Amino acid sequence: MKSVYQGFVWGCGWLVALSLAAMSVAEEPTPTVLAKSDINEPLQYHLMHPGADSLPGDPNAAFFLDGQYHLHYILRHDWQGRQSFSFVHVTSPDMVHWTWQPTKLQPHFTGHGMFSGTGFLTKENRPAVIYHGESSGRNQIAIAKNNQLSEWEKPYPVEVLDVEGRPANMNHWDPDCFQIGDTYYAISGGPNPPLFKSNDLKTWTLVGDFMAHEMPDVTIGEDVSCPNFFRLGNKWMLLCISHPLGCRYYLGDWDTERQQFVPEVHRRMNWKRDEQVVWGLFQRTDYFAPESVLTADGRRVMWAWLTTAGPQGELLHKTVQALPRELSLHDDGSLRMAPIRELEALRGTPTVVEELVLEHPLTGHVGHVPPNQRPLLQAIGTMPSDACELRVTVARSEALRKLFGLVLFADDQGNGLPIMFRPETGTIRLGSTEAPFSMADLPGESDVELRVFVDRYLVEVFVNNRQALVAAFPNYGHRREVNAFTVGAPTKIRRLEIWPLEPANQGFLEAQKDRPWLPRTE
Repeated sequence: MKSVYQGFVWGCGWLVALSLAAMSVAEEPTPTVLAKSDINEPLQYHLMHPGADSLPGDPNAAFFLDGQYHLHYILRHDWQGRQSFSFVHVTSPDMVHWTWQPTKLQPHFTGHGMFSGTGFLTKENRPAVIYHGESSGRNQIAIAKNNQLSEWEKPYPVEVLDVEGRPANMNHWDPDCFQIGDTYYAISGGPNPPLFKSNDLKTWTLVGDFMAHEMPDVTIGEDVSCPNFFRLGNKWMLLCISHPLGCRYYLGDWDTERQQFVPEVHRRMNWKRDEQVVWGLFQRTDYFAPESVLTADGRRVMWAWLTTAGPQGELLHKTVQALPRELSLHDDGSLRMAPIRELEALRGTPTVVEELVLEHPLTGHVGHVPPNQRPLLQAIGTMPSDACELRVTVARSEALRKLFGLVLFADDQGNGLPIMFRPETGTIRLGSTEAPFSMADLPGESDVELRVFVDRYLVEVFVNNRQALVAAFPNYGHRREVNAFTVGAPTKIRRLEIWPLEPANQGFLEAQKDRPWLPRTE
């Protein structure tokens, strides 16, 4: 990896240096003309940093404590005449409305920068964080003095010994800590993460390789960074990234005797856009560094940093977090991903249309998809504001083998952001991003349910809670028309619902003005 990223410094599940021109890649994204003004408008309900541009924005150290959710994210800033990093602290009663707190985990206090890690509870039920101490050469642990996370004990390094009591020969990188029985286990990121254990969080012994084997669809050269390991249903899940290919996960079992994770499934959560290169940090990693928390009612919820989700990486420095997703296992063992149900509290009065027929299909062997003229391109609704949710329900029998979809931010020339189902590839497409999704995999009685969340220029799509995609459309121009199209035959939409969503960015606007998150620079 070092030969590819010459002059770059590893840190927090990313590479610190910002010059992408230094990367050895054979492909270049296609230039796109953007409306710069739109991308600088504050989002309405996504969590984003209220200050100036920064990089990275990894979410970190999430907790539910005394009725409040806590989340941290990384902020780059000056410190003692050089670049360093802090954990900005935000709190929320519902994971939707956020308030910025004073930044406590910062180099002025720790003596080093804050790179990625996770939060966990000690055996004494005290909140703690394990993370990589930027410039310290070690992973670190800090334990909070209270459940408000307003005061912390000084962090200390995680020193790992081998079975003979000597310093372990291992990589010190993005860590995660979890408890099985009365034993603390921790992993340190990299291409082959080591596993180590402790009874007291102070004395650590190297166990060996964390994973029993690698999966066949993992490319040689990928690393495990920003790891988060937890129980999900009757399986264990490793949520992580690889730097060149973005967010991903493993599902498998824990071998108690061997003290190893035995992966059975590996899947991606980040998908390539047409204009992106095949391999490369920040050049094809739209959905990036993840973090998760266990909610008050036992749901597993994750966030991810949206890095380059949009043409020319327009979001890269904005520190925007994706919508929180509820993760669960279906009866067949596959992962389900749903937008958190707390978002429904933002809904206003919906517009509902039933039995809507797309009655002008594109036919023949040639044609532009999506169509660029009426009546092939059919207006089906108007978004009531720049923040809204759409739900489109289509009977499986109606959708099977159909190439059809929507166009958001539409005009009369076919411009806008398309969402389409492609039976010939078994994918769903958002903009120029495609992810696996096949109608044939749905049970015969299931409807196709497409949920679309629009937050100004940012769009997230969930389909039957089986797949999710994200895209940015910076030149959306506040257009609100929604068009639809179908190829080959008419398509009946059983139900179209459009809700306006109330803004949830009051805390963001206050933090823009009051700036309580500012770390110290001396």
